[in-house]
Amino acid sequence: MTGREHPPAKSPSATPTSIRPADRAPAEGGSGAPKVVAEGVPSAVRPDPRRDDGRRPVAWLHINAPGRGVTPSARSWCQCGRDLFAAGQTRALALIADHTRHRALCTLLVSQEGKAA
Repeated sequence: MTGREHPPAKSPSATPTSIRPADRAPAEGGSGAPKVVAEGVPSAVRPDPRRDDGRRPVAWLHINAPGRGVTPSARSWCQCGRDLFAAGQTRALALIADHTRHRALCTLLVSQEGKAA
C-alpha cells in the first residue's frame, strides 16, 4: 500500500510575531466609550476578602503515623529555636505532650494568644 498525501483541510494561518492586547469592544450606544465588562457584572473594585490580620504561624507539630508496621515519628518546631524530632510510638507521644507544654510556656506564643479574640 502506498500512502497518499492528503491536502490540508484549511490553509494554515500565519503565526503572529508579536503579542499585543486584545481590542476593546465598542459601547452599544455608539458613544465611543469602550465596554469594560459584561452586563450584570459589577465593575467597581472590591476589597480583598483575605485581608492580613497580622497572625503568623510560630510553632508547628508534624506527626507522621503511616500505618501498621511502620515507625511513627513527630517533629516539633518553633521560631524561638526549638527543633525536636522523635521516632517510635512512645517517644513521639512524649514529644507531642512536650510540644503542648511548650505552647503554654513559649514567650513568642504566650504574647500572641488572645490578640485576635
